Amino acid sequence: MDNKINLVVIGGGPGGYAAAFIAADMGMNVTLIDADKNLGGVCLNRGCIPSKALLHIAKLINEAKEASHWGIEFGEPKIDVEKIRAFKNKVITKQATGLNTLVKQRKVNYISGRASFINSTTLKVDKNDGTVENVSFDKAIIAIGSIITSIPSLEINSKRMLNSTSALELPEIPKSLLVVGGGYIGLELGSVYSALGTKVSVVEMTAGLLPGADRDMVMYLSKRLTASFDKIMLNSKVTSIKEVESGLAVTIEGKEGKSEIIEYDYVLMSIGRRPETKGLGLENTKVEVNQRGWIVVNQQLETTDSNIYAIGDIAGEPMLAHKASHEARVAVEHIAGHKVAFEPKAIPAVVFTDPEIAWAGLTETQAKEKGIKHEVAKFPWIVSGRATTLDRSDGVTKLIVDPDTQQILGVGICGPGAGELIAEGVLAIEMGANVTDVSLTIHPHPTLSETIMEAAEVFLGHSPHIYRPKK
Repeated sequence: MDNKINLVVIGGGPGGYAAAFIAADMGMNVTLIDADKNLGGVCLNRGCIPSKALLHIAKLINEAKEASHWGIEFGEPKIDVEKIRAFKNKVITKQATGLNTLVKQRKVNYISGRASFINSTTLKVDKNDGTVENVSFDKAIIAIGSIITSIPSLEINSKRMLNSTSALELPEIPKSLLVVGGGYIGLELGSVYSALGTKVSVVEMTAGLLPGADRDMVMYLSKRLTASFDKIMLNSKVTSIKEVESGLAVTIEGKEGKSEIIEYDYVLMSIGRRPETKGLGLENTKVEVNQRGWIVVNQQLETTDSNIYAIGDIAGEPMLAHKASHEARVAVEHIAGHKVAFEPKAIPAVVFTDPEIAWAGLTETQAKEKGIKHEVAKFPWIVSGRATTLDRSDGVTKLIVDPDTQQILGVGICGPGAGELIAEGVLAIEMGANVTDVSLTIHPHPTLSETIMEAAEVFLGHSPHIYRPKK
């Protein structure tokens, strides 16, 4: 490899900074450009990390309330919003400081500003200090992430209208909050506000929460949220939002087409994220963008311009931080001349609600839709010893299996800590493991991880904890 390669990385999120650090370790001359003051992108500054910090607080509040069932009374929690906000910000600052240190240690040239392509070898950077700098490069990696999706007809200029960024700032703990969108971001943030004392309602256009996730896993979450949220309105949509003296008047159209107006203190618009390349100057390169707005790339993350690569959210679904980080390594190694490709068998997804929902590989819903031959093995947590000790039997572990080869095609888990458990499922799929491999792998007892082994034993018909009468 020519270690004189000048690489520029646009975007300092989990994909961008990973690419910059990996490239620097390989000996490339690296320039990292990001518009934010701090590295880390949306994930660290306005997404994954701060939301998980708040969800940890919500979990503690909820468990303290549940402790009354076990003979322990803590009383009503005293909520200090300023301290909660400070804790969340401390988490962000600690992570950001660590990244800044790594930039210096690796001698990465960091520029704070907005980049746009002049041509396929030169960038113009409008720096945050007001100056302009042109940066020449041999190769570039675009890792600019995605932006919040909005509904123009429902946008109003009001401090009571929140999105996934402003909601994390905890402007206050409102008496009532409407979450527009039953996806993972809305449900996670709704769970936080509910735990802090807000009456939370959700409106979702489809027939169920978390569209795309397997219904038998969502069932447990829906049951718990129905108890903790004020109202969940499915097959419904918001048609207008108006600011009134006491809050926001929201018109909601139900399944039968009947509308009603309900007032809320705040509304959280959470209908997802989308790619955005406007202002990047791609028209000055050979880079192509598809109809949905994503940059077109091959398995090496190379765009239709051989000098330019794209990774992360801007390069297509799933829009997940860990996918971006792994794409970063493939892109950099290809630039270095290695024979590589991004072709994972499974990319895990986690919804950090309570209970958590996680899946990897083929879901049961996808298998049915695509007509893929499969069998499903489920182990309900109601017969898990560890789940019983936690007083949390509201969960299930399931395997999607090829009936001919017994190879594991997918894994789904619903329950507390599902996000920590799913990695075993990802490894099993990537390694081409079959149910016997998982069944014969000794898992510690009593743990929730056992449920994966138990699901394999269910498939094989010899689970000691589930009785199957002989026919």
